[in-house]
Amino acid sequence: MSSFDNIDWNQAVKKEARGIRDDDLGEVQQIYQENVITKVGLIDKVTYSIPKSLVDRFDGHTLRFKITKEEAEARFKTKDEVWL
Repeated sequence: MSSFDNIDWNQAVKKEARGIRDDDLGEVQQIYQENVITKVGLIDKVTYSIPKSLVDRFDGHTLRFKITKEEAEARFKTKDEVWL
C-alpha cells in the first residue's frame, strides 16, 4: 500500500500544495482517479496535473508532493481548458 492510499482526497480539495523544497504548487482544485489538479498564481494562473503517485503526504492542511516546482513546470503544467 502506498502512502497516498490513506489520504481522504475530499479533504485535500482547496488545500495548499507544496513540493520538495516547500515549493508553492498552488491550491488543490480537483482530484481525479490518477491526478491532482492544482492552480497557482493570482493574475497569470498556472495549472498542474500531478500524478497521485507523487504525493508524499497530507497533514490536513497541506498536500506535499515528491517533486520540485521546476519538475512540475517541465512535466505537469497544463492548459486550463483541459479541466473545465
